[in-house]
Amino acid sequence: MKLHAALPTDSKVITGYGEGYVLVNRERFQRSLVVMPERVWTEWGATTFEALAEEDFRALVRLERDVVLLGTGPRLRFPRPEITRALIEARVGLEVMDVPAACRTYNILVEEGRKVAAALLLS
Repeated sequence: MKLHAALPTDSKVITGYGEGYVLVNRERFQRSLVVMPERVWTEWGATTFEALAEEDFRALVRLERDVVLLGTGPRLRFPRPEITRALIEARVGLEVMDVPAACRTYNILVEEGRKVAAALLLS
């Protein structure tokens, strides 16, 4: 699906998505990544929902965001609370949703000027 929004041109926005990929400013990504308004982070250690670990969430804390959108793939799945503890302790909001919903929500929050990250699990 292609997304069209009136967003600042210097922001990283999600311009499309489909099975196993997202487009960020029309650049295609096919592995898990974290999208923020100022950059795309492709070195996030998380690869699949099943492999999510505490360190993956500690890494998200270091990004200093107000809210993290966790896209869990093509369907909504909730991570174990004990592995998300770092975000809770840092008072970072965590919203869990499927990747399509995370993409749409991310663009809305960027447009609002929020300090947001979309952590997207694409496999």
